[in-house]
Amino acid sequence: MKRIVLIASVLAVAVMGGARVGSAQQGVAPTAGEAAASSAEVKIGNFSFGPTSLVVAVGATVTWTNGDDIPHTVVSNDKVFKSKVLDTDDKFSFTFAKAGTYPYFCSLHPKMTGQIVVQ
Repeated sequence: MKRIVLIASVLAVAVMGGARVGSAQQGVAPTAGEAAASSAEVKIGNFSFGPTSLVVAVGATVTWTNGDDIPHTVVSNDKVFKSKVLDTDDKFSFTFAKAGTYPYFCSLHPKMTGQIVVQ
């Protein structure tokens, strides 16, 4: 019985949070002994960025991929990074050299927002 409970717990963690790096991708600060992600992806779909908040390490590269059938952009609030208009399946990548919080939005659909936290 204990083995079944353990397997069910492992499956629940895998489904809900993915790998431990997944917790950083969900916007949760890494725990002790857990490093922030060194590279990560943000999916654009259904007029939203997923995940909306992402924790990465200094020097990490984040890649946004537009999965929507309409164009989007990725623009930081302070203009540190700005993509061209991304059509379906287009990608934009940016490498974060400095620690900080980088809020961003889609300039075509300003209610679409997200943030990258660099540690």
